[in-house]
This record gives sequence, structure tokens and C-alpha cells, in this order.
Amino acid sequence: MNIHRNPRRRPATLVVGGTLVLAASLAGCSVTGVSSGGGAGDGTGTVKALFMKQAGYTEEDYAAIIEDFEAEHPDIDVEPTFVSYEALHDKIVTSAPSGSYDVVLIDVIWPAEFASKGIIADLTDRFPDEWSDEMLPGVLPTAEYQGRYYGVPNGPATKLFYFNKEMVAAVGASEADLATWDGVLEVARRIKAQGISEYPIAWSWAQAEALICDYAQLLGAFGGEFTDDEGRLIINDGAGVAALEWMIRILEEGLSNPASTTFLEDDVSKAMAQGQTAFGLNWDSTLRDLQDPSISSIEAGVLPTPAGPDGARPGVNGAMAYSIGANSKNQDAAWEFISFITRQEVQDQYVESSLPNWTSSYTDEELVATNPEIFEVAEEAYDASILRPAVPNYSSVSQIIQVELQNALLGDKSAQEALDDAVAAANAKLEG
Repeated sequence: MNIHRNPRRRPATLVVGGTLVLAASLAGCSVTGVSSGGGAGDGTGTVKALFMKQAGYTEEDYAAIIEDFEAEHPDIDVEPTFVSYEALHDKIVTSAPSGSYDVVLIDVIWPAEFASKGIIADLTDRFPDEWSDEMLPGVLPTAEYQGRYYGVPNGPATKLFYFNKEMVAAVGASEADLATWDGVLEVARRIKAQGISEYPIAWSWAQAEALICDYAQLLGAFGGEFTDDEGRLIINDGAGVAALEWMIRILEEGLSNPASTTFLEDDVSKAMAQGQTAFGLNWDSTLRDLQDPSISSIEAGVLPTPAGPDGARPGVNGAMAYSIGANSKNQDAAWEFISFITRQEVQDQYVESSLPNWTSSYTDEELVATNPEIFEVAEEAYDASILRPAVPNYSSVSQIIQVELQNALLGDKSAQEALDDAVAAANAKLEG
């Protein structure tokens, strides 16, 4: 089952002004002062791992996985550190020179930057040949850069559309009414008019990467892309502007919670779990929390992203991967841990938190039955996923876009003006 083709994926190499721009090679050099001072080690000792706190595996999941790994590998201890997603990138960068972490969890948007700057190790030669046949086709390239692999995927991931079943039913609507964004807005208006929820939709629109992810899905739903064939940002043209104008309009209409401009994904999940709002985009691990009666008071449903005017229902590629720090002195032991945590029989135990890399898992009826709602909608969401720009200086480009999206959402600039400014600044950064 081909569950994660990504036709929008672009190569990380850029063509700017007709000139091919290649990032510095990892081999023996760095543009950040991070030297290739790592070593294989003897395959034993302590592996220090850096993970994130939210989405995907929980801290309890990691604790159980580590316990099983250490039982199988008594000569290796794993010491985990957890930070928020918002702190993860900078933590990896600042700790890289000292080799503080042997294993780091990286986002799909970081391989170009981290590989070109010598922050993470090239793992290509460690990859078993059979992985290319056994893993989902769109998952394996999660940490690929210039034809080399710098991490092992921890599974596909995207944001999905969650809804409060009772609120939708209370206004006489059904799942079929939520297949398009126009339909969602119509149902939201009924929910608001009947006083069921003052603000029926919540979003992750704080000035953070979460905002880029939500915008990406709407951009795709309006038929747009981030860049042209030469790698230049084009979101100030057509679909990009229409998507942002739509975001502004539903804020002004009072359908979206005005606090969305301060919300991250956890805030959206909490607002839904507490019955404050009817709809929200969130990661595929969110259903686990919305179905947990200890923290949620609702009956939640899940669908692929609603269709926009273009008819597309794209997810946003939010996959992550386990990488080895280029300056880790214990890379063999780190590889043993990565190999274990991404093993099919291990990943299959935690499908309520994160879907597995392995194609055969998706035809295992017993496994699918453990998380049927997510498995049911995953194929369509992954099949048309939109990728954020794969550029070596993605973090800087993302921050530029975040600022300008917020300027428009807060009413400081029009959508066109904000995106014109974002494109000018981002393309100057790319060409520089």
C-alpha cells in the first residue's frame, strides 16, 4: 500500500538566478565551526538522546522503549532529554560542537541545514539495502540530503482535521459536511449561532513553526506551493495570498478563536478536549489524547484536511528522524539504539502514538484495528502531503514567513503586503 507518496517534494539543491547553488559538503568541513570530531566508540557505554515533549511518542513511550532496549543491550545505557519542539532546533545546534548528544530527533525541514553545516553524521553506509523495499516510499527520504541519508525516519506524520462529534450532530451536520473548508465554515456558523461554541475553530497560529504547518495545509488546499522550480518563494502570488486572506476573514468573522494567534498545537488540543471548540488541525497522535477520558470530555472524530477551492486535501509533511551527532564519540552504540527504536516490531507496539515506517504494517489487520481511525484517513492525508521549503537556511526563511503571517493575522498589514515582504526578505536570504 503506497501510503505516503509526496509529489510536491523538491530537491534541496537550489537554482537561484540561473546559478546552481550547492550547500557545503559534510565530508571534512563545516560552515558553523562544528568539526567532524566524532568517533564510532566500542558499541557500549552511555547514549545521550535528545527528544521532544509533544506529539508522537510520549515520555512514557520512550521510557518503555529504552527499558526494552537496555534489556537487550545490557552494555548500553540511554539517557533521554526532552525539550519542547520550539526549543529542539536551537538545542541541537548549540550542543553540536561539544557532541553533547549522540542521538537527536530532527524535523523533516532540517536535514539540508544540519547536513550542510556538519551538525549530523552521514548514515548512508549504515542503511540496510532492504530498507528501500520494506519502508514506505515517501518515508525513507525524511532525512535525505543530496542523495545521502542523515537519519532514520521515526514514521510518517501529518496534521489531520479533528472535530467534536456531538457539536457537529447538534446542528444537524455530518462528516460529509466537513469534506470541504466551505462546508466546515457553514457548520461552524451554525454552531456559533446556536451558542454551542463562541469560537468553533482553534488554530496553531502563534509565531512559531506551528503557524507554518497550518498555513502549508491551507496553501495546498488553495492549490499553491511555497516555491517555484528554481527554489524561489512564490507565496505572494495567487493561492498564497488567497489562503492568508481566508485565514484573516474567519478571524474577523469570529469563527476562529482570536487566541489562535498565541496557540501552539497543545493549546488547540486542550481547547478541543475541554469542549471549548469544535474543530482544529493537529498531528496524527492527537486522537490518542482526545480519546483519553482522563484529559478529554468529548467524542472526537478525525478526517483528512478539508478540501479547498482547488479540490486538494493535503497534509503537511511533519515526519521526523533519529540522527547521530557528527561529534558524538559513541556512534556505534547510538546506531544500535536508533536501529532498535525504528525496528518494525517496536514501532508496531506504539501505533496509537505514531504510525510505523514499514509497508507491511499497513496490511496487518490486527495492527490496523488498534488505531483504525488514523489508519483509515492516513492514506489520503499522506498521499498529497505538502512539503515546506527544503533549503539549507530553512530556519531563517521560516522565521521571516512567521513574522509576516502574524503581521497580517493581527491586522498590521494586508495579506498581499505581508507576503510581498516575506517573499522579498526570504528570497534575499536564499540568494545570499
